[in-house]
Amino acid sequence: MRKLVVKNRNYTFYFWNLFLCLFCILETTAQEVLTLENAIKIALENNFEIKIASNNLTIDKTNVAIGNAGMLPRINATLADANSVQNSTQIRQDGTINTLDNARNNTLTYGVGLDWTVFDGFRMFARLDQLKELQKLGEANLKRVIIQRISAVNAVYYDLVQQQQQLAALDTTIAISTQRLTLAQNRFNIGKASKLEVLNAQVDLNTDRVTLLRQKETYTNQKIILNQILAREASIDFKVVDKVSVDDKLILNELISLADKQNPQLQAEIINKRVSELELKQVKGNRYPVLNVNTGYNFLDNQSSLGFTSQFIAQGLTYGFRASLNVFDGFAQNRNEKIAKIRVENAKIAIEEQSQLLHSELNIAFQTYLTNIDLIQLEEKNEAIAKQNLNITVDKFRIGTITTIEFRTAQLNFINAKVRSSNAQFQAKLSEIALKELAGNMSF
Repeated sequence: MRKLVVKNRNYTFYFWNLFLCLFCILETTAQEVLTLENAIKIALENNFEIKIASNNLTIDKTNVAIGNAGMLPRINATLADANSVQNSTQIRQDGTINTLDNARNNTLTYGVGLDWTVFDGFRMFARLDQLKELQKLGEANLKRVIIQRISAVNAVYYDLVQQQQQLAALDTTIAISTQRLTLAQNRFNIGKASKLEVLNAQVDLNTDRVTLLRQKETYTNQKIILNQILAREASIDFKVVDKVSVDDKLILNELISLADKQNPQLQAEIINKRVSELELKQVKGNRYPVLNVNTGYNFLDNQSSLGFTSQFIAQGLTYGFRASLNVFDGFAQNRNEKIAKIRVENAKIAIEEQSQLLHSELNIAFQTYLTNIDLIQLEEKNEAIAKQNLNITVDKFRIGTITTIEFRTAQLNFINAKVRSSNAQFQAKLSEIALKELAGNMSF
């Protein structure tokens, strides 16, 4: 009778395992499989920081115009209508007195005028070049934001891959713990094991289930974080591709060379130096004279109820020029030039500082990268050894030649080795991402 009960329990156990497998397959089919390429594409289209940086670049591009630099003339159309009603008295030289109540006086003026600064000490040309440099600065800032967002997407994505691998590892250990509990229960039913062995197996299984629940919580939270970076609904469910491929062929000298050419922060400092130099050029331009030309065509119609002339009408062309030169301004010109030169010097120092910082970060990140590459190989070997040890332990446990403590130790060693191996791949990938971000070489 006891053997029949055991068989029924075994059939029930296998039935539930089959049901859970089918359920997991159906759930996996319903989930979106989000590739890294698609995640990056969504981030580039939706991310708020990228949108803001892109709009700022559009503003910088719009500002690059010869009119904004002061090279074009200003044309204004004017219209003025002045009216008055007054009680007026006129006393002439011969003593004649003219008096008129409610005397009207109407003056209508309209026309078009042009004012053009044709020379301002070359400042307008320096301003145009400065606007172009500011556009380049906007491009560098947009590239910086894009690289940072892509780096963040990569980091969170591969963290999810790691979490997903750990979930699979925990599923494996739960299956092993369940098998252990079944074996312990069968041995207890036939009188070959104590109740204590069954209880220990049940406790360990429950512990593994708690660990799995915590891991599922971490995994779900990481998916919410990735959805946030992608600027989409936090509730969107998906799976990631369960693979981490690390580029183990990176060379430090090549990375430094790339960083010197295309790191966005370093490029921004170089552009800032150029902007400061153009600002100095504009300040020096104040030493030159400024020449303006003006012309216009105006109409005048004046009507008066009292006086020698009842109506005066005029129209015609006006033109002229104006030249000015700063002779003395309380030494403000000298002060402004001195300040502008100091800003250029500060920009040079900022470039040197950023370059030194960049090289230091690259060297540190590269050493971490090399260590993590070595750890991948070591942890993979450890995982293979732990798996082999677990298989032997399971076989011995089936025939009852090993204790439950030894079985649990082998089981934990295997799951820990698998987690460490997954984490080593993840850390190596993070190192690769950090190096490529510093080099300004993130693919997108």
